Amino acid sequence: MPSLRLVESEPGQSRYGALAAAMRSRIIAGEWPPGSAIPAEQALAAEHGVALGTMRRALDLLAEQGLVERSHGRGTFVRQGLSGATMLRFFRFGAAGEQAPQSRILAREALAAPAEVARVLAIGPGEQALRLKRLRTVGGQPALLEEIWLPLPLFAPLTGGDPAGWGDLLYPFYAERCGVHVQRAVDTIGFGRLGAVQARALRLAAGHPCARVQRQAFDLAGRCVEWRTTLGDANAFHYTVAIT
Repeated sequence: MPSLRLVESEPGQSRYGALAAAMRSRIIAGEWPPGSAIPAEQALAAEHGVALGTMRRALDLLAEQGLVERSHGRGTFVRQGLSGATMLRFFRFGAAGEQAPQSRILAREALAAPAEVARVLAIGPGEQALRLKRLRTVGGQPALLEEIWLPLPLFAPLTGGDPAGWGDLLYPFYAERCGVHVQRAVDTIGFGRLGAVQARALRLAAGHPCARVQRQAFDLAGRCVEWRTTLGDANAFHYTVAIT
């Protein structure tokens, strides 16, 4: 007979809150991978020695936190996370925009993280990080220029091999190659002007106005695992918000 997993509540913490925290730890540890179904409510309640209602409230809390998805009649599943959340949704490129975008890694190097990068990625000053420079094209025309910082050694598998085979979507590749699942991202939009090197890559004039999207991407544990800066032609920028 399996032993019970007893969950102790911290002072001021509800029983279902403590249970949700324990379940979250199991998900982060990889016991239930992204996309997988977790055991039935009744089985989990019996395993933890709690009432069915308490387990349901714990699962509801995990769903509110975006860690699991509940499907009536099917069960509860660990969220798959983001597959792409493409930056191209912020831009329009005319008829070319109807074509599938392509990506190319322009540069890849392991560097001592600059102070701002270290702060965002929550790593020590001067610790190693992997910097990628990537160009995204639409219809064969340069569209977006990206600088991507990834913490090491978490992304060490990306330091070797030919990046030409990485594909156009990085997040599924992170999961496949490094076991890093991006669960959510925060995008911050601003504007500026292109430097000479940036403008050359995008086939625009130096000083041309650009839209700048900075992204922090987070894994299941809430760690920032990617800091990305994306530059594109400000004249192609397009953003729609529905207010209800």
